[in-house]
Amino acid sequence: MASSSSYSNPPCAACKFLRRKCLPGCIFAPYFPPEEPQKFANVHKIFGASNVSKLLNEIQAHQREDAVNSLAYEAEARMKDPVYGCVGAISVLQRQVIRLQKELDATNADLMRYASNQQSNNNFNYGRSDHHQTNYGFYNNSPDTTWNNNPEADDDIQ
Repeated sequence: MASSSSYSNPPCAACKFLRRKCLPGCIFAPYFPPEEPQKFANVHKIFGASNVSKLLNEIQAHQREDAVNSLAYEAEARMKDPVYGCVGAISVLQRQVIRLQKELDATNADLMRYASNQQSNNNFNYGRSDHHQTNYGFYNNSPDTTWNNNPEADDDIQ
């Protein structure tokens, strides 16, 4: 009969992959949980378990999680693109940012053009009570030419 302690502490993904006993001080256990076996498999295939172990032992404990996440990201990217890895993904994203920036600039230019046209139309129609009227008060035959096209307003001025 197996002891109950082996069921309470399953081996980490690294130890399970390497088919070894996962000891309490295992350097991999905090970063490669048993639920994520592919994470370690990718890291092992690209970098090797020995190299990852050396790296984790050489860096400070508070930096290890970030290091493992970086290794896992790079390993997954190398599995998808063996030549460029994550640099290929970064390059694709940079090109997308440039394309979207150009699209945004064009849209902003269109918006500015639209706003300018709206402002021009508003200035053109400003002060006109009747938009169909073409006489702006400049050509009436009365000797007292005013800016106001409303003849009743002329009485208020005197």
